[in-house]
Amino acid sequence: MKKMLIISITFILIFQNIGFSEIYFLGIPVIPNARIIKKDTKRIEFVCNISHDKILQFYKKFLKGKKDIKIREWKNATYIEDDGNRKWHSITIYRKSIQTGTLVIIKKDSWTWIIGTLILRFVGVFVVLMTLLIALSLSGKIISAIVKRMESKQEA
Repeated sequence: MKKMLIISITFILIFQNIGFSEIYFLGIPVIPNARIIKKDTKRIEFVCNISHDKILQFYKKFLKGKKDIKIREWKNATYIEDDGNRKWHSITIYRKSIQTGTLVIIKKDSWTWIIGTLILRFVGVFVVLMTLLIALSLSGKIISAIVKRMESKQEA
């Protein structure tokens, strides 16, 4: 009896995580009992029989206190984005349930997105600078024309 008790306790301690372990994708937990639709190295799509709000609460609890996390509420989904240097880029939780549950997509950071953002910012800076140059040139011409008129009226 004593041996059986020791073997049972040892078995429980060694194999306690079997059946209860969470699946992680890029350091983010996948909701337990979720049905994985698509999984590759860049993204995972899964469906849960849980409401949008409960899934959002699950991820908010997991990400609580972490820096550089932005949560955006969109019309059709909630978008959780990492602006830091984590392996994952975004978690999208769709509001509209499909037939089997709520769709969740976790995406990996991609170089296409990173380079695209940098190029967009680079071009944006030059657009702003060109707008300022044109505005300052126009205002300079207007002011110089007004000053010339005032000087010509004073001379006359």
